[in-house]
Amino acid sequence: MTTRRILPDEIEKMGTIFKMLSDETRLRIIFALKGEELCVAHLCEAVGMEQSAVSHQLRNLKAARLIKSRKDGKNVYYSLDDEHVLHVIDQVLEHIRH
Repeated sequence: MTTRRILPDEIEKMGTIFKMLSDETRLRIIFALKGEELCVAHLCEAVGMEQSAVSHQLRNLKAARLIKSRKDGKNVYYSLDDEHVLHVIDQVLEHIRH
């Protein structure tokens, strides 16, 4: 645990991250993007949802800086912004399996 004081804006950002991770659909998207880059169509297949619902969740995840996007022609590809979110998820999995 950090020894320095946590600032109010840091608490707010942490709350946003935990809100993003509290939704099963967003978690499925994060797991689908683990180690690979996918377009919306492949993400829809991976999570079993319609494009509009997946696109909505992608906007939320991107706004929280948990994922990033790359445009290639008409296609947009999504990937995890970095590996930090996977470390948080691994800690949660370790806790629930304990």
